[in-house]
Amino acid sequence: MGLDHAATKPHEKLAAHLANKLDQVNTLIRARMESRHAPRIPEVTAHLVEAGGKRLRPMLTLAAADMCGYGGDFDVHLAATVEFIHTATLLHDDVVDESAQRRGRPAANLLWDNKSSVLVGDYLFSRAFQLMVETGSLRVLDILANASATIAEGEVLQLTASRDLATNEAIYLQIVRGKTAALFSAATEVGGVISGVSEDQVQALYDYGDALGIAFQIVDDLLDYQGQSTATGKNVGDDFRERKLTLPVIKAVAEASEDERAFWTRTIEKGQQRDGDLDHALELLERHDALGRTRQDANVWADKAKSSLNRLADHPVRQMLLDLTDFVIARVS
Repeated sequence: MGLDHAATKPHEKLAAHLANKLDQVNTLIRARMESRHAPRIPEVTAHLVEAGGKRLRPMLTLAAADMCGYGGDFDVHLAATVEFIHTATLLHDDVVDESAQRRGRPAANLLWDNKSSVLVGDYLFSRAFQLMVETGSLRVLDILANASATIAEGEVLQLTASRDLATNEAIYLQIVRGKTAALFSAATEVGGVISGVSEDQVQALYDYGDALGIAFQIVDDLLDYQGQSTATGKNVGDDFRERKLTLPVIKAVAEASEDERAFWTRTIEKGQQRDGDLDHALELLERHDALGRTRQDANVWADKAKSSLNRLADHPVRQMLLDLTDFVIARVS
């Protein structure tokens, strides 16, 4: 069952459980995205922040802190930090990818311009670092600063590797760990750190976020070839048109015949795409069961995420996170 047709949505159940904290996060986000001198900043930020995103990453921070018994207010600061970092990367990504759509709406760089998107993204990164500092924890600052650097590193690696047919699954995993999983794992890890739990528990939270983030990105890459634009907020086939060598294509290329490899070279490496090429790409993915095997990989990472949670004490939020993991995979089941 797909994400938008499931009867019970674990992220909504988690949001209801964390409703008071999420309200505080949203209030803090709105306050910190204001600018006295540049009204375009809140305009561009609000376009994304208010676009109906599920707030999954900040929810992971709040959930980790709640599960660890945290009783303070800095989980709200860190959840807002995580959302600012995420929003900043989305603004930058849409410029790099020349995307036309984000969360079912026109991308900010189309409504305004590339300069605005880049500069507002920079502003949000700065706001994020201000929020980190307010926690007074050098370890939290180290974790989130490292995550920010890792995200940028992953994006740059993707620029050089995603159109090179020599890119293998190990490089793909490195890219995914950078561009997606780094913020998931940081979000869960800092929730444990501010709660003062044991290093084993902090590591379990990190491992959960890391594995969930990888599964999430693999599923996202699958949806690009088999999802529906209205459900995903993306245009189906965008990765192919943008010449991104994601896991399904990597698997197909690894088993390609000479003619098939010539097709991938022309369309991905050289960017010489013609009418009907997306349909042919889908035929090749089907021929090598690339989508099915990619789905299996997503399930493996989801199982790793759940195993990590099982290293933590029983808690109502733990079950919600287990359900959330299954739900991520259900998007392509």
